[in-house]
Amino acid sequence: MERVKKILAPTDFSELSRVGLRYALNMARELNAEVIVQHVISVGEDWFSEHQEFSPVRDLLPEQERLLDKFLRDNFADCINLIEVRQKVEVGLPQANIVDMAAREKVDMIVMSTHGRTGLSHMMLGSVTEKVVGHASCPVLVIPAIDRKRVMARAA
Repeated sequence: MERVKKILAPTDFSELSRVGLRYALNMARELNAEVIVQHVISVGEDWFSEHQEFSPVRDLLPEQERLLDKFLRDNFADCINLIEVRQKVEVGLPQANIVDMAAREKVDMIVMSTHGRTGLSHMMLGSVTEKVVGHASCPVLVIPAIDRKRVMARAA
């Protein structure tokens, strides 16, 4: 197995994504790896019909970049200065942008959380994580929602 030098950790600013990000940051610290924290402003077709006041959509980038920086400082101040962390904000479809970023940056691993939905809710909603796993050209470490308390407790 090759040494992990670069990890991609997507976030949507949710509590659940904090779990995956915490795991990625802890792993990077142990492996002396770099972490790219990615936030994708999701703009599917339904988004445009609900947010017509935004023109162009790219005007959202500076605000979302500020929010990502604040999210990292507020939730991970204990470790973000101990490792190399780069922040990336993009507009698009999360699963496609995550897979594309992993390929562009030649990351060794993607670390992300999943809701762990099953049955009808999984079939209806789909899963960004599942789509990333199915299309990524690198390993994807999936942190299930049930690990949330254990991962967050280790951070304390």
